[in-house]
Amino acid sequence: MDRNSVSHRLLLTAGRLAACAASLVFAIVQPVRADQLEQHNDLVNTFVTQMHADPLVADCAAHGNFIASTSTVLDHVEFPPRSFDSAHATVTPWNDSFDEGKQRVKVDTIVTVEGFGIPQSSNEAPYDLKFRCGYVGKQMLAFSWNDPVPPSKARGNAHGKTHGKGKGKHSSNKSTSKHATKATSAKPGHKSAAPSTHAKASTKQTTSKKKQT
Repeated sequence: MDRNSVSHRLLLTAGRLAACAASLVFAIVQPVRADQLEQHNDLVNTFVTQMHADPLVADCAAHGNFIASTSTVLDHVEFPPRSFDSAHATVTPWNDSFDEGKQRVKVDTIVTVEGFGIPQSSNEAPYDLKFRCGYVGKQMLAFSWNDPVPPSKARGNAHGKTHGKGKGKHSSNKSTSKHATKATSAKPGHKSAAPSTHAKASTKQTTSKKKQT
């Protein structure tokens, strides 16, 4: 009985410690998320009030700014006032899938906005960045951008696809040549008619020789 009670107490203590650890992690994560949301809202407000951006365009730009800040080559993103004019920012009614890839979620509006990615290296020129956001109402459901450094997994897939396409073209050429060979032998053309005529002429000569004999 004593051993059972000790084990039970140990289990209770371990459970309490785990709960405390989880609550500490939650307590740390929550302020981070709150700070991010506050920074996002402040940026949206700045774009709308100071640069007269459309609210959805401002929201897309603020989200793009946050995503780009995680890039290994960018120091920060800049959105000059012209980023929010009609030539560099659009709000398009969509009512279709966001894209044909993994983000096939249906959205009713697609927003695009352009900015400049300032590289960490001062020797490099700024990157032209374009952010694309999909919305249902005011809620963003999809996002993409021309990341200067695509994920290594994407690069690997792209390499595999390119390699596969090369193989496909090679085998396609082989199959095409085989098909062309079969088609040539199956459909008599100018060249196939000549041997046939020659064969008939030889037959006639052989027959005439036999008659002479």
